[in-house]
Amino acid sequence: MKKIVFIALACVALSGICAHAANEKHVILITIDGFRPDFYLEKEWQTPNLHKMVSEGASAYGVNSVFPSITYPSHTTIVTGVQPASHGVFYNGMFEPDSVSGKIYWDFSQITAPTLWQTAKDAGLRVTSLNWPVSAEAPVLFNIPDIGGRSNLVAQYAYPEGIIDTLKNELFHTADLPDLGKDQNSARIAAWAIGRYRPNFMTIHLFSVDHFEHMAGRHGSVVERAIEDADESVGIIRKAIRDAGIEDSTLLIVTGDHGFGDVSVSVQPNVWLAKAGLLENPNGKWKARFHAAGGSAFLFLKDKRDTKTLSRVKALLAGLSPDEKRYLREITPVEMKKIGADPNASFALSALNGASFGNGYKGEAINSGKGGTHGYYPDFREIQTGFLCVGHGVKEAATIQEMNLRDITAIVLKYLDLQMPSSQGEVPSGLFE
Repeated sequence: MKKIVFIALACVALSGICAHAANEKHVILITIDGFRPDFYLEKEWQTPNLHKMVSEGASAYGVNSVFPSITYPSHTTIVTGVQPASHGVFYNGMFEPDSVSGKIYWDFSQITAPTLWQTAKDAGLRVTSLNWPVSAEAPVLFNIPDIGGRSNLVAQYAYPEGIIDTLKNELFHTADLPDLGKDQNSARIAAWAIGRYRPNFMTIHLFSVDHFEHMAGRHGSVVERAIEDADESVGIIRKAIRDAGIEDSTLLIVTGDHGFGDVSVSVQPNVWLAKAGLLENPNGKWKARFHAAGGSAFLFLKDKRDTKTLSRVKALLAGLSPDEKRYLREITPVEMKKIGADPNASFALSALNGASFGNGYKGEAINSGKGGTHGYYPDFREIQTGFLCVGHGVKEAATIQEMNLRDITAIVLKYLDLQMPSSQGEVPSGLFE
């Protein structure tokens, strides 16, 4: 009799587990660094997996980035639903008041707003992440973080403990972990993690497209090969979702962080400050300094209350020749506040006419440039990123005209039935049935 009761109870328990598993929802969120809407809206690009997502689900004509429109603040907005002024990750490389040592934002503790990772974990969901910026020590089950120039620390901050050796031995069968700059290597790891953990929420960052757009600009054979690699990587991940048996309960999002602009000129605005006696060197001897972020440069004062120096900088810029001014657009404090940019900067410049900015303070202020960049004030078509979404409840062949990066947070929250009051995003109308 006891045996029969035990078996009955076991069956009830197992059926409960099966029912729970059947009711689970999953969001797999992929970002392609430097992702542009034309990669899936225009036929010239060989991206069959992305084109298939357009027909099967929802796609956006354009997604507005943050300011500066660069990788780390953008990705942090995606997982927080707020702009940089609220989440605290203002750039890729940190502005260091009295040095230039190359510090970057990389640790989860640097994010000052609630995140999707923590919110999902607190709700008892399984959370994983791969190559995501500012994710070291994030509250997830599986993590290989993007630590930028501190790549020597990736293995130290990857977990669970020993996961790098596990992947080398079980997945790649090599002594070294293959280059994650090749997106298909990252896709294979993501597929492995999906099969192993069946995560309710996973963030995946693919970054090779950005690298080759920096080299070649918006077009070129290397960019074509890079987006084809990223497209195939999306296919690998989508197959893993099917193989894990969770396709019917999964929302797959493919998005990005920023678009790209072609570069023909390199502008070093600190040269002007140095010639005016406001910047002798960045290691303490300066009154005003620009901090460059690709297509933008943010002005910092040694003393924030130094209105005299601020006026001198403004007069200096106003006195530039027309040939110099044509590359500069001033972003006022009011515009900075409205878009949620770094509140510590006095104002910013956004580059025009094929220009990008650098941090040099010696030599000529204007030089020739090449390749491509981003970071510009995000109010024009070329700097918009893309968005694709497929899954149960998503309208087929739906088109979203315009949305913001922070809206992605709202979409994830809605699909997983989570609450995160700090998020300022909105679910685009027409996305779900």
